[in-house]
Amino acid sequence: MDTDVSMRSQVSKTVAACFAILHQLQSIRRSVQSLVSSLVLQGLDYGNATLAGIPSHLSKRMQSVLNSAARLVFSASRYDRIMPLLTQLHWLKVPERIKFKLAVLVYKCVHWTALTYLAEELHQSSADEAHPLHQHHRLLSHAPVFQPSAIKLFRSLLPDCGTLGR
Repeated sequence: MDTDVSMRSQVSKTVAACFAILHQLQSIRRSVQSLVSSLVLQGLDYGNATLAGIPSHLSKRMQSVLNSAARLVFSASRYDRIMPLLTQLHWLKVPERIKFKLAVLVYKCVHWTALTYLAEELHQSSADEAHPLHQHHRLLSHAPVFQPSAIKLFRSLLPDCGTLGR
């Protein structure tokens, strides 16, 4: 991780690796979608929960990889609209992919199906609250691994469950 926590080098390496794979895949037209999914999307999605809250210019760089991959699958021009292609492939945009991955991670931790150390970090507070969902909000607020992106996401998923303890 960068010392300034900007994740700039992580995004740069990911973008470069994914574009290199896309360039190699241009010569192969059969089974392009499955190759793109297994090679490029895997690279974009690996560890992307740690990218929550990255600056928009870094998110846009990663989105450019996703857009290029969609154009490769459909042999589309650079000037074709990208959203219909992403929709047809059932691919989320990069910010939504990151939020989804983070939401799944938080859900697994809340239900003890994540890695033990993550779930324990989330559940380190005592279970003295009466309402279980309020308790999960409180637990999230004490878990440094999940601050602040997971807390914000968890709040947006359950807006009527009260506020997080600070």
